[in-house]
Amino acid sequence: MAATPPVCDFGWKAPSFELPATDGRTYSLTDIAGPKGTLIMFICNHCPYVVAVRDRILRDARDLAALGIGVAAISANDTEAYPQDSFEKMTELAEKENFPFPYLFDEDQSVARAYDAVCTPDFFGFNAALELQYRGRLDASRKQSGPPDLRRDLYEAMRQVAETGKGPEDQIPSMGCSIKWKAA
Repeated sequence: MAATPPVCDFGWKAPSFELPATDGRTYSLTDIAGPKGTLIMFICNHCPYVVAVRDRILRDARDLAALGIGVAAISANDTEAYPQDSFEKMTELAEKENFPFPYLFDEDQSVARAYDAVCTPDFFGFNAALELQYRGRLDASRKQSGPPDLRRDLYEAMRQVAETGKGPEDQIPSMGCSIKWKAA
């Protein structure tokens, strides 16, 4: 089922975390943070919205890193219900696609809850002070990738954050599959 996150809560502080990554390391928020800002993405392996734009996510992550933006992706889906999102499958995908950022596993879903993540993909763009400045879409793609010349909303917003510390006033929310929460 498609889900849409709320609009950006400008200035909201990034919750800290410490999560295992597919590269065998454990990362904290401070390990990820870049000198010009930080992008935390909630994604997963199987979501058609993520699969449709994975190549663009990888492209934008590389381009943002060059601007001093630290980037990480977090998968928080219930892996019992969705085994294709297991840590083992995450590791395989990150290696196969040569992810240019840490791919973190939020097994107990506490980080996704702290961030109030809603869907995959859900993008959280912070300035250098780890204050939220962007919570919007990657681009106008949905379940299928749009034309290659689409405006790069996420990239442009985070470039602005890197240059000014502030995100754009007008943001279009991301859309994707709802986070697959574990039964309570």
